[in-house]
Amino acid sequence: MNSKFLLALAAGALFAVSSVAQAADVEAGKTVFNKCKACHSDKAGENKVGPSLFGVVGRPSGSIAGFKYSDPMTNAKLTWDAATLDKWLTKPSDLVKGTKMVFPGLPNQADRDNVIAYLATLK
Repeated sequence: MNSKFLLALAAGALFAVSSVAQAADVEAGKTVFNKCKACHSDKAGENKVGPSLFGVVGRPSGSIAGFKYSDPMTNAKLTWDAATLDKWLTKPSDLVKGTKMVFPGLPNQADRDNVIAYLATLK
C-alpha cells in the first residue's frame, strides 16, 4: 500500500471516531442520568447507595475512600474510561461478576453514549 492511501485511511478513521464522539448529547445524557439518581449522585462527595459519579471518568474502580464497595468491585481494577463505562452501562453484572449493583443496564447505545458524555463533564 502506498503512503498516501494509508494517510487517507488514517484520516478517515480519525474523522469517524471524532464524529461519533461529537454525536453524543450531554443534555440528553443528563436526562438519562435521572435513571441513575436513585442510587448515585452527580455531586462531589455525595455518596448514596452507590458512590458519587462526580469525576468518575478516568477514576479507578472501587477507589472512593470511605465508600463500602462489594469485594468484586474492589478487586476489579478497572479504569472508568469511555469503553469501560460503555461495557458497564450495557450490563453491569457482565463486566463485574458479583457486583452488588442491581441495575440491569442501558440497552440503547445512544443512551449510553449520551450519559458517558454527561459523566465526562462532571469534573
